[in-house]
Amino acid sequence: MTPESFKASLQDAAPPTGASVPLQALWHAARDEWDTAHGLAQSDEGKDAAWVHAHLHRIEGGLANAGYWYARADRPASDAALEAEWAEIVGAIVGR
Repeated sequence: MTPESFKASLQDAAPPTGASVPLQALWHAARDEWDTAHGLAQSDEGKDAAWVHAHLHRIEGGLANAGYWYARADRPASDAALEAEWAEIVGAIVGR
């Protein structure tokens, strides 16, 4: 999977087969399905999920809560545009 094919999958009925939980959360976030995305991010204890969780709280406007999750992810808090941060996270996770 590439970041481009992942983004193209947003037109599909479900996230790509085999997508990790953090990628599934990002897929739902891009489709404005925040509650589903948040539930997925909360279900995973990994650093990628924590990074996604931080991003979701930025979307929500909860910057203090986002800061907590950035720390859990060992990432600096982002001030990038939400779309740019989404693409950055996708690129980092897909690139592994």
